[in-house]
Amino acid sequence: MKLKSAALALIAGVTLSLSAHAQQDSLMMRKIFDEALVNGKCYDNLRYLCKQIGPRLSGSAGAQKAVAWSKKLMDSYGFDRVYLQEVMVPHWVRGEKEQGKIIVGKTEVPVALAALGGSVATPKTGITAEVIELHSLQELQSLGEDKIKGKIVFFNRPFDERFIEAGEAYGTAGDQRNAGPAAAAKYGAVAVIVRSLTSALDNYPHTGGTNYGTSPKIPAAAISTIAANKLSDLLKQNGKVKFFLKDNCQTLPNVLSYNVIGEIKGSANNNKYITVGGHLDSWDLAEGAHDDGTGVMQSVEVLRIFKTLGYKPKNNIRAVFFMNEENGHKGGLKYAEQALKDKEEHIAAIETDEGGFTPRGFSFEGANAAFLKGINQQWKKLFEPYEADRLVAGGSGTDIGPLRDSFPGINLIGFRPDSQRYFDIHHTPNDVFENVNKRELELGAATITSLIYLIDQHGLNF
Repeated sequence: MKLKSAALALIAGVTLSLSAHAQQDSLMMRKIFDEALVNGKCYDNLRYLCKQIGPRLSGSAGAQKAVAWSKKLMDSYGFDRVYLQEVMVPHWVRGEKEQGKIIVGKTEVPVALAALGGSVATPKTGITAEVIELHSLQELQSLGEDKIKGKIVFFNRPFDERFIEAGEAYGTAGDQRNAGPAAAAKYGAVAVIVRSLTSALDNYPHTGGTNYGTSPKIPAAAISTIAANKLSDLLKQNGKVKFFLKDNCQTLPNVLSYNVIGEIKGSANNNKYITVGGHLDSWDLAEGAHDDGTGVMQSVEVLRIFKTLGYKPKNNIRAVFFMNEENGHKGGLKYAEQALKDKEEHIAAIETDEGGFTPRGFSFEGANAAFLKGINQQWKKLFEPYEADRLVAGGSGTDIGPLRDSFPGINLIGFRPDSQRYFDIHHTPNDVFENVNKRELELGAATITSLIYLIDQHGLNF
């Protein structure tokens, strides 16, 4: 009771210190948080998505089932408009479980690995070749074809632990997965294995997409961080180590799928939109709980909260469940293309795709010093009672990114929860419902709803 009284006193104190206009905003935000924390639907909806539908890789039966259920969910909330937006998506299939072994002389050590999304298969009998360990793509050029050709390239650059935001470490390590196989193929490598993109030391391999571009396609897989350390140690001890890899994946013809869209009509600006979204698809290794089941459930919760509270927005508020963020980004491209074709005016777009952890704030793409100063002066104090007041410059998101070209004046915003645990789970068999905390998830939904309320009321002209 003392804690509750202290919290209410803090909120009351903040409210009294605000202007009359800001007091109204503070009271509305309190209603939003109350609704999310007491009556929130995010967690129950996420449970259904994860446990009744499960993995939802683009083109799969799971993805199509998720589309149908998501539309039904939005319809049940009575939004002003709910519809499906057609989009053609890739259809990559992992196939039979991959196999990997470190071979030192006559000793074989099985390792945990997972094919990278988009990888081609090995021959049916697999590939066995000598391993060469690299820590950057630049090393390929310095070594040249003579030392690379016929070998399996092992990219083993770990996360840079000096970054406070884990996403920055992911970004600096990610090129070896995204572009490594294509780069190695140019020098005659027969396959690539990549250290999983995580700071965690475990035996859960992290999948993720790779992009061959116009390069020859060679099999590619991620190995767990424990396996990566083992392989690196054996290379140091023995000098010459072989690796066996067997992938069974294939790419099938593109499939028709859908973005799922719901919206509440604005009372004043009938052609102006504020979009919030996450991606409905997920990798096939688990349930896609944090990546990005939490994001889509938070997005639809924004509209549900507004409708429940009887809030009539000035602008159209739209929740979008994007399809195919993980291995093609076709949903985001299609959404931007159609919005431009329909001559819509997009004020802002918020993406929630960094997990359902404790909310910390938002990052604003391309924000200059004047904007950041203004938004912090006006809104930081409103978010302080909820400990989500970090309003900074930074990235937004993959799915809303294409809106940048279609609507040059749009504000692109990334929801920023605490990042420390996300890449322990991201793209692994561990991304399951049980690893989501209900309270953290609902706090995130309320934080996003609050920002959209403020944008709808006041715009972003700082």
